[in-house]
Amino acid sequence: MKKSIKIIISVFVVIVLCAGGYVADMFGIFAKGNSSEYSIKNTAEITDSPLNGKTGIFLGSSVTYGYGSEGVSFVDFLEKSDGLNTVKEAVSGTTLADVKTNSYVARMKTIDKDIKADFFMCQLSTNDATKNLPLGQISDSFNIDDFDTQTITGATEYIIAYAKETWKCPVIFYTQTRYDSDAYAKMVEMIIELEKKWDITVIDFWNNEKINNVTDDEKSLYLVDNIHPTKAGYKIWWLPEIQETLYDIVK
Repeated sequence: MKKSIKIIISVFVVIVLCAGGYVADMFGIFAKGNSSEYSIKNTAEITDSPLNGKTGIFLGSSVTYGYGSEGVSFVDFLEKSDGLNTVKEAVSGTTLADVKTNSYVARMKTIDKDIKADFFMCQLSTNDATKNLPLGQISDSFNIDDFDTQTITGATEYIIAYAKETWKCPVIFYTQTRYDSDAYAKMVEMIIELEKKWDITVIDFWNNEKINNVTDDEKSLYLVDNIHPTKAGYKIWWLPEIQETLYDIVK
């Protein structure tokens, strides 16, 4: 009997350790790209940054949060390197389309309307594509009450309209780097069309050949899977592109 109990306990311990290792790997805890050399602590401050003392609102899901990088994303690097005041409203697994209580649309409305924002940046979420939510169509209207927020496009237009009306600041969207998804490719086409309609700025990582043309070794350093960056991915791969855009916007 005692031997059986020992075997059961041993099996249980092995299962727990394996599960723990899987979870740790999923969140990038052991990833090379999340080593201390790429940490916030080891990030230099840019004393003359145009973003110093400015305020940015960031709305998004796992990539804005830092799902594969221990909760650290480009938002946190901007705060450290550039002295930017940040409002980071990011929840993993959430969607642009207003289909759940934690959608982008719902959470955006919880952000303080009195913030003196210098810009508003939103993630073009991959979750909408993964969940096969309806893309919808671009409206002819600029009226916030005319958009079908149950669709990806309608929710995106609503977010743009709300941000412009509420914070009266430049609106920026950023896309994911290239991965295998026809549905997300259509979302990228949509946001590029909305860039023209709404006079917003799109940081288009999806179509950026310099960003996407990396070696397999670089990709393993920059990503924990095909979507989520490591700290190195944010700091080395993405941050310079984001800084360049933001510097131009706030100057």
